[in-house]
Amino acid sequence: MKIFTASQIKACDAYTIHASNINSIDLMERAAARCTEWISANTPKDSVFIVLCGTGNNGGDGLAITRMLHNMGYGAKAFLLQFSESLSDDCQTNLDRLQAIDHALVETLQPGTFITDIPKHIIIIDAILGTGLNRAVEGWLADFINHINDVDNRKIAVDIPSGMPADNIPAKEAEILKADYTLSFQFYKRSFLHPETGKYAGNIELLDIELHPTFIESTHTNYQTIDSDTIKTLYKARSPFSHKGDYGTALVIAGSCGMMGAAVLATKAALRSGAGKVKALVPQIGYNIIQTTVPEAMCMVSGENYVTKIANWADCESIGIGPGLGTHEYTIKAFTDFIEVVKQPIVLDADALNILGKHPELINKIPANSILTPHPKEFERMFGTAANSMQQLELARTQAMRYNIFIVLKGHHTAICTPEGECWYCTDGNAGMATGGSGDVLTGTITGLLAQGYTGYDATILGVYLHAQAGDKAAIKQGQQGLIAGDIINNMGEVWGEIESFL
Repeated sequence: MKIFTASQIKACDAYTIHASNINSIDLMERAAARCTEWISANTPKDSVFIVLCGTGNNGGDGLAITRMLHNMGYGAKAFLLQFSESLSDDCQTNLDRLQAIDHALVETLQPGTFITDIPKHIIIIDAILGTGLNRAVEGWLADFINHINDVDNRKIAVDIPSGMPADNIPAKEAEILKADYTLSFQFYKRSFLHPETGKYAGNIELLDIELHPTFIESTHTNYQTIDSDTIKTLYKARSPFSHKGDYGTALVIAGSCGMMGAAVLATKAALRSGAGKVKALVPQIGYNIIQTTVPEAMCMVSGENYVTKIANWADCESIGIGPGLGTHEYTIKAFTDFIEVVKQPIVLDADALNILGKHPELINKIPANSILTPHPKEFERMFGTAANSMQQLELARTQAMRYNIFIVLKGHHTAICTPEGECWYCTDGNAGMATGGSGDVLTGTITGLLAQGYTGYDATILGVYLHAQAGDKAAIKQGQQGLIAGDIINNMGEVWGEIESFL
């Protein structure tokens, strides 16, 4: 699913109005109706609502929602925050429609005025500011948002929480209304997908308001989210007459004294992702561990406690390196020698990235179309700092294009940056996956997909999706608190079954 900027969404609205031969007030009515339907379906039938409305089109949405809730029999009242001398045309129209029913359904709040003593059972709907915000709120409006944040009532934001920009991360001191749910019109905003701002949006619900498909299909954006439709285009069904040789050999180079668990997880994940054969290159200390815990894998040995030489990889369709590898001087030497001669794309994670951070001159030697899977700190050690997570992602896009590599920047909404400058956000996954070994599972998964002939582009998107979906299934069964990395692997089969059912 595409992610559009605020200006692109505005243009999409305008195109829809023109191409569908409707008025802007009709599109607003459609949006308000979808919000009201969701609210009615997801709140108790005896709910009472306060709708906070601004003077722009977001406020117009709120006034229309108030009218619709009232007509459905709910207790609802709008408060119009008069922070501007005039209302937008559609906001004025909806104010007139609401007052035509009963003037008592809306109350105007002048600057400096606040709503106090709101009973806790009342649900607050935020329709103060929309996506047109281009600077931080200040003065009375900032104080008003802060006041609403201090009350414990359930809060639902219309399109975007007030005070939140759609396309960037504001300063830390910016006032943003903290919602429990955000009813977004058809698309994610980028700010929903970053920790600094996403925490204010709560649960995101995408409401289809029938924006025109021609605009959506023909308008370019570098930003998209991974969904089942994406996966349908990537997945390769297996031939019933195939054999293990058709699905390649994956090599996992991992492990060191005290860190063999990472090697086990990555190796298991490579197998569970569907690779025909998986080899693990580990130090001697890990030989019995791999042979015992992953009997399906072949095992090769280099060094006693650390990997000291990387060899016998030329016949492998894919190579993943780094989980639990350590940064012993002998391992760094082995990695350096390897990166000097390897030509095929490889997957680099964990200590492979830490070595690159200590020796940035090696980054230039990474084979084209390789896949790096850093968490934010590992990325920072390789490529430098950024002011916030969105700027870090933009830096990742720049580096992916510069070095002709894929960068999988891990987080709650893991993002994939491609050599072409595209960015794919994963909206699946959960906080339970913030556990040791989760990244090792992702490395093995992507490595196993590469072995089967998936391109770097397809393997990263499919691998991140598979990993996140398996994590979500594990969280349902184990709880987020009880989830461990091995649970992700154990639930991959169920996700594969669902993917196969797409066809």
